[in-house]
Amino acid sequence: MPAPATDPGGPVDQGEISALAGPSAAAPPSPSPSASGSGTADPSAAAAAAALSASPALDSPRMKEIAQQLVSSAENSSLDWQAQYKYIEDIQDGRGYTGGIIGFTSATNDMLQLVRHYQTLNPGNRLVRYLPALQQVDGTDSHEGLDPTFTEDWRAAAQDPAFQRAQDEERDRVYFTPAVRQAKADGLHALGQFAYYDALVMHGPGTGPRSFGGIRAAALAKALPPSQGGDETAYLTAFLNARRSVMAAAQHDTDRVDSVQAAFLRAGNLTLATPLRWTIHGDSYTIAR
Repeated sequence: MPAPATDPGGPVDQGEISALAGPSAAAPPSPSPSASGSGTADPSAAAAAAALSASPALDSPRMKEIAQQLVSSAENSSLDWQAQYKYIEDIQDGRGYTGGIIGFTSATNDMLQLVRHYQTLNPGNRLVRYLPALQQVDGTDSHEGLDPTFTEDWRAAAQDPAFQRAQDEERDRVYFTPAVRQAKADGLHALGQFAYYDALVMHGPGTGPRSFGGIRAAALAKALPPSQGGDETAYLTAFLNARRSVMAAAQHDTDRVDSVQAAFLRAGNLTLATPLRWTIHGDSYTIAR
C-alpha cells in the first residue's frame, strides 16, 4: 500500500521544491576556522568530502535503480517499481487518489502538476479532460469530476511512454533531484541521500515540523552533518529518529525507517553497497548486485 506523497499540511508549493527547507536548505556554511585562527578548514569535513566524492552517488544510474526498488518495496510490496506507473486507488488517507511510481495524490497538488506535464508531452491525451477536476479537488479528498472513469483512464494512460516519462520527470523534479542535491551538500553518502529522498517522498517539501525541512531541522538541532565536521552515523541517527517521531505521531508504520534505513545504518553500510537484504511489512527482499 503506497505511502502518501506529501505532508498533509498542504499542497506542494513550487517555491518549496527548489528551497526544500527554506533558506537553511542551501549548501551548509563552510566549517569554521580552526581554533588556532589560521583559517584552515575543519580537516574532518574535508576528509568527509573526499570520501563522499570517491563513492557512487544515488543519482548514478545503478544507485538510482536501487533507490526506486527500495521505495517500491515500502510502498508497493514489490521491487518492480516500473509496474507502478498504472497504480491508482484511494487509500482512504484523506488525500484522494494516490497513483503512479511515487504516490502522486489528487489532494496535494503533485498529481495535478503531473497531468499538466503529461499534457506538454502528449497534448490531447486521455487525462487532459480531468485537469479542471484535479484543480477543483486539489487540497481535498473529493473525487468530484473524476469518478467514475478517472482510474480506468489512468491505467490506460500508463501504457503511453509519454505518461511514463512524465512520471519519471516529475518524480525527479519534485523529489529525487532536490533530495540528493541537499544530501550531497550535507556531505552524506548514498544511504543518507536515500534517507532524504524517502523522507521527501513521504513527507513533502516545506518548513513545517511534519515536512522534510522540519525533520532535517530537528536533526540539525541534535547533530552536525559531515559537511560541518559532524559524524555521519550520528547525524543520520538523529535524522531517522526525527523522522520516526513524526511518523509515529501521525500513526504511520515506521517499518521503512526501522527495518530498512536504520538497519543499513547499524550495519555501517553508508554507501548502500550490495548485496542488500531487508524485510519490510513481513516481506523479505534482496538486491544481489
